[in-house]
Amino acid sequence: MRLQYLTDNTGKYTGVFIPIKDWEIMKSKFKDFDFEEPEPTKEEILEGLKEALIESKLHSEGKIKLQTAKDFLNEL
Repeated sequence: MRLQYLTDNTGKYTGVFIPIKDWEIMKSKFKDFDFEEPEPTKEEILEGLKEALIESKLHSEGKIKLQTAKDFLNEL
């Protein structure tokens, strides 16, 4: 298996690229493991947008401090 490692701008490993052929082999060997993340439902998307609007309003009122984009991306 030939893996390719993904890094951020500081050189820290952030992920691994697995060739599709090897991915298919892994999926067939570990059938009980759920490799795929389900698509969000319409309700989940709308709920997320609703929460974002509430947080935006609270921030504009000075009631909460929002996370920076840099901190958000570091969580991924």
